[in-house]
Order: sequence, then structure tokens, then C-alpha cells
Amino acid sequence: MQFIETRGNDGQHPETVRFSAAILAPVSSYGGLFSPQNLPVLGEAFLQQHLSSDYKTLARAVLTSFAIDIEDAIIDKALALYDHFDNPANPVPVVKVKEDLYVSELYHGPTRAFKDMALQPFGLLLSALAQQHNEKYLILVATSGDTGPAALETFKNRQNIRVVCMYPDGGTSDVQRLQMVTEDADNLKVIGVKGDFDDTQSALKHLLGSVEFNQTLKTKNIQLSAANSVNFGRIIFQTIYHIHAYLELVRQQAITLGEKVYLSVPSGNFGNALGGYYALKMGLPVEKILIASNSNNILTRFIHTGVYDLRDLSVTPTTSPAMDILKSSNIERILFDLFGKQRTRELMQQLDNEKHYALNAAELAQIQAIFAADYCTDEEGKAYIKQTFADGYLMDPHTATCFKTYDNCRDKPLKTIVYSTAEWTKFSPVIANALTGETDTRDIDALKAVASKAGIKIPATINSLFDKPVAQKTVIDKQDIEKTILGIL
Repeated sequence: MQFIETRGNDGQHPETVRFSAAILAPVSSYGGLFSPQNLPVLGEAFLQQHLSSDYKTLARAVLTSFAIDIEDAIIDKALALYDHFDNPANPVPVVKVKEDLYVSELYHGPTRAFKDMALQPFGLLLSALAQQHNEKYLILVATSGDTGPAALETFKNRQNIRVVCMYPDGGTSDVQRLQMVTEDADNLKVIGVKGDFDDTQSALKHLLGSVEFNQTLKTKNIQLSAANSVNFGRIIFQTIYHIHAYLELVRQQAITLGEKVYLSVPSGNFGNALGGYYALKMGLPVEKILIASNSNNILTRFIHTGVYDLRDLSVTPTTSPAMDILKSSNIERILFDLFGKQRTRELMQQLDNEKHYALNAAELAQIQAIFAADYCTDEEGKAYIKQTFADGYLMDPHTATCFKTYDNCRDKPLKTIVYSTAEWTKFSPVIANALTGETDTRDIDALKAVASKAGIKIPATINSLFDKPVAQKTVIDKQDIEKTILGIL
């Protein structure tokens, strides 16, 4: 399969690349991204064929359908990392919570967040490619809280790989921060940035596209790549679990094969939603994709009005910090797939230069035919957490936002799959506050309180964080990011 550029070709890049090239160098002409030239068609026959397949078998089949240029042995080794999840036989449980609502629990990997689903195999693939090419790679990571720990976990001690991970200082939960700053592998560097996630992501995209920065790295015999969802290596793995969740509903006799469902997805950087969109385009029976935002509800407004406007906006800190994002990178791939490269370049350049753009009426109708959206305030989210716990299910604040779209955005009585992107342990003070009203609780105290109330154990990987020494202490101003990274190298 060939990958093409979302903003067209500038004459300085190849017009098409294979999968391996797209993940090694993820930013294309004019600062755009790579997207598949064509998507494979996985219709009802494919779904029928994999009704009894385990997760790794399904993943292997989906990757094969993309005809990616990675050796079979490397793919199998990468997928074998799912054997280290809580239940190797079922790394992604799908749990019935209401009569027509099922939760796909994506957080059963080593860092207790959905980013492990993509980054665990992706890290092995990228390291293997770097070794095959006899090249050394610097992997840049910008995180709102979950990508960072997952990227550090998958890349630590990998050959030919160095990682610089940037997180917004004060903008993550304490557990998320500890997962990053206690990492001590020699090939990892973690940097706190005085700013928000959009600042770190803007720096990442600038450096990926900077000729001067890339040339400086080449003098040190270092190539540059990224672990964020600007990299299609992330997206291809995020497509798989949407297909798996649908098949799980069929297996549980909640639906019949071919019956449509709603997918309810926390907004974030839109990679999770993009995976669902590609699954729909490939043939998964999906009625609509419901986008759940928090008070940083720019995507709700975009899907309602067609206007993406960053003017006079700043990120609002919330109890669902992994969604405290205003500029969601993967919207670009949706625009490209629906409207083509010329229109995408026009819209994205206007956003870069003027901080806003607007779709026309016909374009908005195309968006609204696929997506619906709503946003959930912190207080609403805590109310959903409390009520759902009373009903017998414990969830994190990001998952809670999806219950608002489940309530408000469906216009047909179809089953809904909610994607739970993080375990409750990563946001325990919010959970404790929702369940008991207590405030000003340290993470360790909140973890113990919630675990006691729920009658469950705190995972050892979380509990041990509080005894680990802090190995990564760097905190910088956002304007010093490039200088700091070059200093590290």
C-alpha cells in the first residue's frame, strides 16, 4: 500500500511512500501528514471469517490487508507484546454496562492507558526498521498525559532509538507525571514544559518540519521521527480495536452481524476517532461516531457549525486532562479523505496563519453525516462516574464524557460502544471526589480510598510509582524546547 500527502506535494518529497517510510518520517510536504492512498475493503465476509479469531489473529489480518512492507516475523514479534497485557487471551475486554451500552476497555497494558494498544507494537516496529537501515533515530513525543508514559515504556532500552518526551508541567495527573519522571533508561529524556499540550505538539510539528533542525541532527548521524498520532504507525493499530469491539458484540449476542452500532470516543488528538472512521470506511457497520469533549469543546463546535476557531482561546484545565487540547492533529486526515489535498492545504494553512477556518455548507453536511458531538463539564462527568459506580462499574473521567454523548447524540436505538481510554488509577483524586465528595486528596490516599470502596486492588505498576526516585527533573519554558533538545544530544 502507498501513502500520500494530505497537503499535496512540494516537489521536495516523493509523491508516494510505503508504510515503513511513512512511519520513519511522518511529516510530509507543506507540514502535512501521510494518509493511505486507498483503504482496504473489509466487508461482512471478513468479519464473518474472524468471528472466532483472537485479538492477535485479527490484528495480523488487518495489517495484512494494508499490505504494509514489514517482514512477517517482525509483525508477529510486535503483536506478541499483547501477551503481556492483563489477560493475554483477551487484551481488550468489552464489558456490558447498560442494556445498549458496552465499554471497550483499552487500558489493560503496562501503562494503564489506551496508548499501549498502538505504541507497544509500534515501538518494536520502529526500532527494528532503524536497525535494518543501520540508522539512529530521535523519537519526539508530545503528551497530554498518556502518550508519554506509553512511548517511554515501549522505547526504553530499544536499540538505535533515543526519545525526548515533552509534557505540560502541571497539566497531567500525578500518576501520569510519575510514570514519566521516574523512567531512568539511558535512551530516554523527559522534559516538563511551562505551557499546555498544544505548545508541546506545536513544537514537535515545527521540529519535524524544520530543515535546519533536521540537518543539525544529520550532522550527528541521527534521523528524526515521532510517536504521536501524527505518525500513521499509531493510527493503523488504533483501527484494529474498533473492529475487535464490534466482533465482541456479535460474539456476546448483543447484535447480529451487519447490524449498525454507534462508536462513542473521547476527543483528544482525534486519533482514536480517526481509527473508527477508517474502520467505518473499510466496511465496519457504524451508524455514526460520537465525539465526546470536555470543556475544551472546540470539536463540538466544529462538528455543529463547521467552524474551527482558535482565536482568543486558551486551554482550560479540566479533570480529564488528556483531552485538554484545542488543535487536534488528526482532523487533517479527515479533511483530506473527504475534501482532497488542495482543500485540506487551504484550510490547514488558514488555521496555521489565521487560527481559524470554516467549512462550506456541503462540507459540513459530509462531516455531520459521519460525526455527532457533545461536551461534558467536570461536574457532569463526576455525576456520571458516581451513578455508573452505583450501577456496578468504575470508570475514569475521560470515559465519563462518552456517557454524555450516549445520552444526547444518538437518534436511533442502536447499541453503543464506549471507548475507555484510561484506568481509574490514573485519576484517582477525581474519582474519590466524585464518589465521596472529598477534596485535596493526594493520589496515593485517593488510590487507597477508591480501591477500598470498590473492593479491588491497586495494580502493582501504579502502586510502586510512589516509591521510585524521580530521575527526570528538567522543566523549561516553551521557547527553549529546541535549544534544550539539541543540548541533550
